[in-house]
Amino acid sequence: MRKLLNTLYITKENGYLSLDGENLVLTIEGKEAIRLPFSNIESIVCMNYLGCSPALMGKCAEEQVGLCFISPYGRFLARVTGEVKGNVFLRCNQIQLLEDHTRQIEIVRSILIAKLKNTKNLILRSRRDNAEIDEDGFITHTIEILQNNMEKIKSETDMDILRGIEGQSAKTYFEIFNRLITKQKESFVMLDRTKRPPLDRINAMLSFLYTVCTNDIASALECVGLDPYIGVFHTLRPGRVSLACDIMEEFRAMIERLVISLINLKIIQEDDFEVQISGAVLLNDDGRKKVITAWQNKKKEIILHPYLKEKVAIGLFPYVQANLMAKYIRGEISEYPALIWG
Repeated sequence: MRKLLNTLYITKENGYLSLDGENLVLTIEGKEAIRLPFSNIESIVCMNYLGCSPALMGKCAEEQVGLCFISPYGRFLARVTGEVKGNVFLRCNQIQLLEDHTRQIEIVRSILIAKLKNTKNLILRSRRDNAEIDEDGFITHTIEILQNNMEKIKSETDMDILRGIEGQSAKTYFEIFNRLITKQKESFVMLDRTKRPPLDRINAMLSFLYTVCTNDIASALECVGLDPYIGVFHTLRPGRVSLACDIMEEFRAMIERLVISLINLKIIQEDDFEVQISGAVLLNDDGRKKVITAWQNKKKEIILHPYLKEKVAIGLFPYVQANLMAKYIRGEISEYPALIWG
């Protein structure tokens, strides 16, 4: 089991990262702000415009420390990776999987059923905590749609139809998302799911955390020897970590639950965002710090993994799922057990 060390998030847009011996140094406006032993860092996420030194990038690649660059509103920009290592036969099997329609569909169905099940569980929990949100029965209707769609997925073999079921389920779910927000309702309203750029505060938080979590999953896939760019559900596209996006579907409900909690507990508030002239809504520096702190605390929580039947820190779940995917591709297990949150 991989030890969960520290992820360093650089939120100061005018910060510059460099390497001094075996220390990582953050400089802001020419003055040293932070100095940390490089050995204490597991991965680095940069939201700064100045970037980092070539020496640091080389060190991260050599030591297999994840280095990811994302925009201030959570759009993935680039990842620094080193020499490809791992079992070459595993990657060959992964490529051959693209030609095996039956096995592809098996993985996709497992992932989509887990996604819808997790979404349903999130809604059920919200309804249990606040019964008044379902006075007109619309929440119950949404739950029924998700359940019916799960049944359809179990027997469907056409990839395009599966994508259609997933898209319709997501649309139905986000239509009731505002009902799950019980505090600060005037400041936090989702008009529609918008990504690039996000056009409201809820979308800003979702896009930011989706990107951060997808990067964690991509790093985990690389650690077990899989290519994160070769997916089975998301179409192949240059620069997109399609397999990480596939597995990310299993984690979305956890992210969404965290966002709902941050709003309802008033940890995140209206002044933690900025609105640009273009209409894009972004987390400001204070907002990003609050969200990242909540995310890091979430990753430290220890819960029972439903397949392993062992208690595992949530921050290690991407590595568990990556290992399970590798085992399935190698033929060591008969099916890929997608993650279902309780």
